[in-house]
Amino acid sequence: MDNKIILDTLWVLLTAMLVFFMNLGFAMVESGFARSKNAVNILSKNFIVFAVSSLAFWAVGWGLMFGDGSGLLGLSGIFGISGTDNSPATGDAYEGVYSSISWATVPLLAKFFFQLVFAGTAATIVSGAVAERIKYISFILFSFILVAFLYPTTGHWIWGGGWLAQLGFWDFAGSTVVHSVGGWAALAGVIVLGPRIGKYRDGKVFPIPGHNMTSATIGVMVLWLGWFGFNPGSTMAADPEAISRIALTTNSAAIAGILVSTAVAWIVLGKPDLSMTINGCLAGLVAVTAPCAFVSVESSLIIGAVAGAIVVFAVIFFDKIKIDDPVGALAVHLANGIFGTLALGLFAEDRFLPNTTGNGLFFGGGFTLLGNQLIGILAVGAFIFVLSFIVWSILKAVMGIRVSENEEIEGLDVGEHGMEAYPDFEKVSSI
Repeated sequence: MDNKIILDTLWVLLTAMLVFFMNLGFAMVESGFARSKNAVNILSKNFIVFAVSSLAFWAVGWGLMFGDGSGLLGLSGIFGISGTDNSPATGDAYEGVYSSISWATVPLLAKFFFQLVFAGTAATIVSGAVAERIKYISFILFSFILVAFLYPTTGHWIWGGGWLAQLGFWDFAGSTVVHSVGGWAALAGVIVLGPRIGKYRDGKVFPIPGHNMTSATIGVMVLWLGWFGFNPGSTMAADPEAISRIALTTNSAAIAGILVSTAVAWIVLGKPDLSMTINGCLAGLVAVTAPCAFVSVESSLIIGAVAGAIVVFAVIFFDKIKIDDPVGALAVHLANGIFGTLALGLFAEDRFLPNTTGNGLFFGGGFTLLGNQLIGILAVGAFIFVLSFIVWSILKAVMGIRVSENEEIEGLDVGEHGMEAYPDFEKVSSI
């Protein structure tokens, strides 16, 4: 076997494993931002969601996303990892980005595993937004539907050679494909579910603090590490120049997000809120995910800085309109998934892009690329939000999606799982 094939395959598998490790990061952040009485439930959801996503993506999602078909959907080799190795159909387009990138060198199963961990990430985003009041079985069923049908449909449009790819829409590592999709699905779920008991009363917002900021901080560090698989791994090749620069643009956006979100929170809220700092890091990472391969380090700092400000104001905005998101997933993944996709159209440079794409607006490219990015954002958002809202509403009508009031007050750990995360610290009522 050619040494290049070996190196590329090892690189793809290693970075996929880093992205898989992000499941631990999401579990820690989400459980830390939630109350102790719901910790087991959130940890369990983050375990089960990857298992469900893996089954859904293997059974049908992969084929719908990367199979030969129309501009709207893959139609061949749908069930299981079958059919022609056509993953993604846009592979040839990436040849112009870096000379050594070639999907043809990486075995099909390695590509499947890499795409699988991305699909699982989209479903995990939903978990945090609907935390502390959703039925366990309802979340499982929605996750399966999302990864089997909704996520791969829009993924085909962009990464599977569909109509958005043909239009000239770009998303290198998934600000829209993964993060916005998870964010739109989460927004629909939060609206159908409604806020947690006691969150909004008498026109006021009552903060419900998380129980473990240590856990949340550990989680964001794991996610930060995992992003060095998420973004550089999307080269699908061990290209030294490419992966080095993408790693640096990724890190630069993260640090800018941290610093600006901390400063903005300090000014607006009066204190350097650690939860805002954590989400600022994630916001910068989400925002740079689409443009990371196509922008300079200097531009990535600007992107991360803007994302850090956006996340603070987005958290405040969602609370004002009574959209209850316990972990800030909508502010991080939806708001900054949108911004990051637009940032590609603003900051992309011809020296990093295929010849057919053109510069971003700030580098003399005009509005064409930015317009294509906006069309993609609107199309994906409309499709995912509307279909997710319908799925959530059907689940609500058929089986219910919210736990009872008593169970929510007592905690989902006991009601849904029959156990507690910290039994030694709970008060024992007298009998």
